[in-house]
Amino acid sequence: MAIKLRALLPTDRAPLEAVVRSDGTFREEEVKVAVELIDEALTNRASDYWIVVADEDDAVIGYICYGPTPMTDSSFDLYWIVTHRDARGKGVAGQLIGAMERDVAARGATGVRIETSHLESYGSARRVYDRHEYEEVSRIPDFYREGDALVTFYKRL
Repeated sequence: MAIKLRALLPTDRAPLEAVVRSDGTFREEEVKVAVELIDEALTNRASDYWIVVADEDDAVIGYICYGPTPMTDSSFDLYWIVTHRDARGKGVAGQLIGAMERDVAARGATGVRIETSHLESYGSARRVYDRHEYEEVSRIPDFYREGDALVTFYKRL
């Protein structure tokens, strides 16, 4: 069956948390932040955290969370993009990025920024950003902790 992209539903909280936990990439504090943003998007209609969910056969297999960058006129941040470990390699991330880019462009965005870790466990994410023409624009050594650099990607739309 085809992958379907849709809006966030109240029943998505637990399945989205399961997607975030599906491969052990994220530390517990990262899972907590991801779930907090999901909760914010679910409970606050005026939230600046927007989520698109990917389903396959009526099962949640991924999502993207993004929103306007505070104090900018037309920049947006991609906060989270996560695909369930069993759904990787099916183009889910690419479809989610495409949906986000179309949405933010329609809202007048001029660019999208992504911040991530340089650790190898985030290597597949960095490769996805590269495939979708996001350019690495900065790297701050030891940002998250000793040996864990912050890598910033940016794409001008």
